[in-house]
Amino acid sequence: MTGVINGRYTASMDEPFVVFMIGMRINRLLAIRKWLPTTRAMGPMLRELYKHPEKGFLGAEFFFYWPGVAILQYWRSYEDLERFARNPDDPHLPAWRRFNKTVGSDGSVGIFHETYVVEAGRHEAIYSNMPVFGLAKATEHVPAKGRLETARRRLRRGENEPAVPSPE
Repeated sequence: MTGVINGRYTASMDEPFVVFMIGMRINRLLAIRKWLPTTRAMGPMLRELYKHPEKGFLGAEFFFYWPGVAILQYWRSYEDLERFARNPDDPHLPAWRRFNKTVGSDGSVGIFHETYVVEAGRHEAIYSNMPVFGLAKATEHVPAKGRLETARRRLRRGENEPAVPSPE
């Protein structure tokens, strides 16, 4: 259980941020020449982002599922994410153009992304007996105590804000 931190922790982030999920799905297993380059394209992008935190990238987590992979990313702002995606000097735009040229709409490889803009204080996370993970790894990992003890408190519900249901 290397890296496991016993107890309850949460992520501390007092600024707005963006959650960006991106992934691919292998639709034709034998179309290796189509899906392998798509899979390999993410490595250079993430290396560039971790090397240059000033671009607004905060961190990422990988998830594997059959038949694909997804990456949950955290960004400082939508503008930073979009700037990276559209900059011809960054690795995303050339990879996107290659994908459209080699795969296009032939159905061999599926791709997706979802973007969520999170207002300051309008998030909550809990990590019990886990290594530092997800948003806490991308921001700050803190004990879930006091005002951070329950989901409702972590969401910082004020008197003038609508009720937010809490699963805890």
